[in-house]
Amino acid sequence: MAFGGGLDDDNEVMNEINMTPLVDVMLVLLIIFIITVPVLTHSVKVDLPRADNTPNELKPETINIAVNAEGAIFWNETQVSFDDLEARLAGEANKEPQPEIHIRGDKAVAYEHVIQTMAAVQRAGILKLGFVTEPGN
Repeated sequence: MAFGGGLDDDNEVMNEINMTPLVDVMLVLLIIFIITVPVLTHSVKVDLPRADNTPNELKPETINIAVNAEGAIFWNETQVSFDDLEARLAGEANKEPQPEIHIRGDKAVAYEHVIQTMAAVQRAGILKLGFVTEPGN
């Protein structure tokens, strides 16, 4: 009887996979992983202090500019002249963050007065401008 898995002739092809070396390699890898995983997850236990890391967001103020039916301009319910309005807008444009401007125009006011107010806001360099209206029925 010849050794070699029952092959008597050298011309025959071996059709069985020798599983012993594969199992040996897998067992060695398993042992290596079992040994190294606790070493990788080991760390020094430290009680870290708690801190609030949320940034402080400054919300810009909102300035309400109203134009009544006669064309008078109001800065947060205080009547101002057009020149005073431009001076105040120039001062507000330099603030960081810039305020939001809300324009309220009376429905009976001439279109020209509202447009002049919008142009003053634009010349001052203020970026946020909104219109306030009443909801319709």
